[in-house]
Amino acid sequence: MANIAQPRKIHFVSLGCAKNKVDSEVMLGVAANAGLSITSDAADAEIIVINTCGFIGEAKRESIDTILELAAMKEHGKCDKLVVSGCLSQRYSLQMADQMPEVDHFLGSSDMLKLGTVIAGGADRMLVGSPADWVIRASDPRMVTRTRASAYVKIAEGCNRSCAFCVIPEIRGKQRSRTLEDVVLEVEQLVDQGVREINIVSQDTIAWGRDLRKEDPRKLAELLAAVGDVKGLDWLRVFYLYPETMDDALIDLYANHPKVLPYVDMPLQHASDAMLKRMKRGHGKGRQERVVERLKTAIPGLTMRTGFIVGHPGETDADFQELVRFVEWAEFDYVGIFRYSDEDTCASHEQDQKVDAKTSYARQRKLKSVARVIGRRKNKALIGSKLRVLVEGASEEHELVLEGRHAGQAPEIDGKVYLSGGEATPGQFVEVEITQASDVDLVGEIVSAEDLPKKRKMARRLPLVGTV
Repeated sequence: MANIAQPRKIHFVSLGCAKNKVDSEVMLGVAANAGLSITSDAADAEIIVINTCGFIGEAKRESIDTILELAAMKEHGKCDKLVVSGCLSQRYSLQMADQMPEVDHFLGSSDMLKLGTVIAGGADRMLVGSPADWVIRASDPRMVTRTRASAYVKIAEGCNRSCAFCVIPEIRGKQRSRTLEDVVLEVEQLVDQGVREINIVSQDTIAWGRDLRKEDPRKLAELLAAVGDVKGLDWLRVFYLYPETMDDALIDLYANHPKVLPYVDMPLQHASDAMLKRMKRGHGKGRQERVVERLKTAIPGLTMRTGFIVGHPGETDADFQELVRFVEWAEFDYVGIFRYSDEDTCASHEQDQKVDAKTSYARQRKLKSVARVIGRRKNKALIGSKLRVLVEGASEEHELVLEGRHAGQAPEIDGKVYLSGGEATPGQFVEVEITQASDVDLVGEIVSAEDLPKKRKMARRLPLVGTV
């Protein structure tokens, strides 16, 4: 009896942000359409793809370390094609090609579909194109990973801002928005696969559609309303809103639409007028205070996430103390705190008054401590309350424990709710009484469970190594 040829195996590692994760899922779709088998074991894969991040120093180091580590599979595993894609190869394609002979193919930040050419064989080594060449479409292949109930949807690529510390426009190009109709079509496809939560992402979400404005006058609120009205969708969450004036229609949507979660993710970066000016943010502390106050007043049950950079050139002790006071005043639910990374192609690199590493580390620790106290207090206030929780599956830390998230917890970046008592299925919503709380996570008992939607096929669950 003749042997039946087994499909070639491919292994993916995705590093960096949620936007990168979507790109990796497109490449997973390309691989699946080409008949390859996806494996979580790098040693068993003939093709290995590393989707890199090149935003800041720590991310670049992680990407390079991962490439070097998996390059060893060409000697000790079955790998015959090592592919590097994403932001790092977009930014440093020539340098990497010269210094990493073990890499067989390089794809940039807009070259996801070119993986098909690599798989087919005979592709050039250098396939890095212009960052403005591509924006995801509903017709592109895509395979959702990690959880069967939640997915990210990119509504635009690139960015038109000129923040002094940021290299994203260089890596990703100018903003290119998807049409409203194409976004809605993709959401409908995902919901049909069993996705119950959609997370909207882009580099500058509040600016969606500005580049289309001559042909289409619709704004973000209209896009979100259209997505929120997709039949079968339960939760709609939005990320990366720039802190400019939010119009009444958008705030009304957050306050009143039953599917749009009252969860605002708005990276503010600093709170000192002097620092915001140096960062070229285009506004001052006063606007930020007004935006925060308006959101808290207008949106019932608001959860607010933000992010700050410490150690930026010119940041004095007085600037930092002003930031600390701002965080204490605003009482954000979640705060990401990052040390400034001195990227040689960003405007901040040319600024004087650099802050030494010891000082920036100390400021990061201090601000994290302040945010942690606020988070712990808010979490403990939830003890005894009942929350609607989306079940995601077995805990990676405790095999016999289920985990999920309530509306105020975004996937992969906020805390979790660990579930005890009762039974539930991934993709199911349950009512949970909170019994314990830590700085980040909650523990609760299942009180009741909602029925799963009928006639809906759950999306395939796949491991995607290295996502953050």
